[in-house]
Amino acid sequence: MYLEIVTPEAVVFRAQVDAVKVPGHDGEFQMLNNHAPIVSTLTEGEVKINLSSGSQNEVKRKDLTGFRTEASEPDVLYYTITGGVLEMKDNKAIVLAD
Repeated sequence: MYLEIVTPEAVVFRAQVDAVKVPGHDGEFQMLNNHAPIVSTLTEGEVKINLSSGSQNEVKRKDLTGFRTEASEPDVLYYTITGGVLEMKDNKAIVLAD
């Protein structure tokens, strides 16, 4: 699925991903490929992004200011948000983050 994270300043992330986990208003939830359409408000927390392996991955590590990784999970990125809205439709997820 394709993921975009948009802040008031810029589009901070766009790439093919295997999964994304977000801090929803009623609790954390994860979306995979072919997830049902959904719109949800988001609360303060971390967005966990499982990057796709292979040539579809267009993420450039040097451009990931504000993201963090852990040595035990090199293909997972974390991005902290203070709230926002998520829309998932037709294998495209857009996070409008505060």
